[in-house]
Amino acid sequence: MGRGKIEIKRIENTTNRQVTFCKRRTGLLKKAYELSVLCDAEVALIVFSARGKLYEYANRSVKATIERYKKATSNASNAGSVVEIDALHYQQASMKLRRQINDLQNKIRNQLGEDIDRIKFKDLKKLEQSLVDGIKKVRARKNELLFAEVEYMQRRETELQHDNMCLHAKVSKIIESQQAQKRQLTTLSTSQYESIPHFDSHNLLPQNMMDPGHHYPHHQHETALHLGMVLD
Repeated sequence: MGRGKIEIKRIENTTNRQVTFCKRRTGLLKKAYELSVLCDAEVALIVFSARGKLYEYANRSVKATIERYKKATSNASNAGSVVEIDALHYQQASMKLRRQINDLQNKIRNQLGEDIDRIKFKDLKKLEQSLVDGIKKVRARKNELLFAEVEYMQRRETELQHDNMCLHAKVSKIIESQQAQKRQLTTLSTSQYESIPHFDSHNLLPQNMMDPGHHYPHHQHETALHLGMVLD
């Protein structure tokens, strides 16, 4: 069976209290040592007995650890004050930004002609002048963009005209080349046709030989007559 749960309260018996203190003190020092070794932690343990006897453990130095503790607690308190100061600063900055946003919104509404009933005459004159100046700037910018657009369109028109002329010249060259090739083909066909001898359909003799003014040798005349008789 396991050990029963011990009630945590002051031990009235002096002897039992002293024995328990010795056991628990030894266990506590052992746990502090294990914690410093296993976790590489800086540990400082200080224990005073009921009789005022000091027991301590430190893996480095008790005094150095205590000084480090003092600095850490001091920095923590200072950090708290710094956080409070930063919070106050951010709060004030936020309020200032809200006022600026509110003023800008009112100014925009006034420029749109809204909420001007409570504006004084002097402020109305300033508002009017600011609107006039704004209109001048808007018109100047508009004219600048318009002139730039017109200049671009004119330059583009010139480029298109140049491209059109180049294209027209290319098309004209292509047409002239095709016509020249066609004329060459026509001339070549005509010359080849004229070089072929023409024959008479009756005597199958060349037409130029049937010319009355042509003089034939005697044997050629007889051959022609003979051929004519055979054909008849």
